[in-house]
Amino acid sequence: MIRYTLRCAKGHNFESWFQSAAAFDVLQASGHVSCSLCGESSVTKALMAPAVTQGQDRPALGQPQSEVEAAMAALRRQVEENSEYVGLGFAAEARAMHDGDAPTRAIYGEARPDEARKLLEDGVPVAPLPFIPNRKTN
Repeated sequence: MIRYTLRCAKGHNFESWFQSAAAFDVLQASGHVSCSLCGESSVTKALMAPAVTQGQDRPALGQPQSEVEAAMAALRRQVEENSEYVGLGFAAEARAMHDGDAPTRAIYGEARPDEARKLLEDGVPVAPLPFIPNRKTN
């Protein structure tokens, strides 16, 4: 795996991981690399230096390495502490709550793209979360 710092034509910098340098080239040439901030498909590799640390200067594993990571971790804690995880039954549970067949409460879980699309088309208020549920992480 290789991590590149990328820049879109609108000047946004962001990072992304690729299987290899060749994989990046293939994806970029086919138009499958886009800005994570604005969606711009004109993306190039930005100038970057390797991250080299020695001894105790290494960051602790699992600790946020940036403000964005810290904000994502805080969001995750907020969702997990104040919502019920309903797993793969998310689409059915969200629909049941919307239809009045289940008590309304804060839930989160997993849905296939077609299930999520159908919920949105039917006016069920749902939104994707920017993290993977704990049961799917290492």
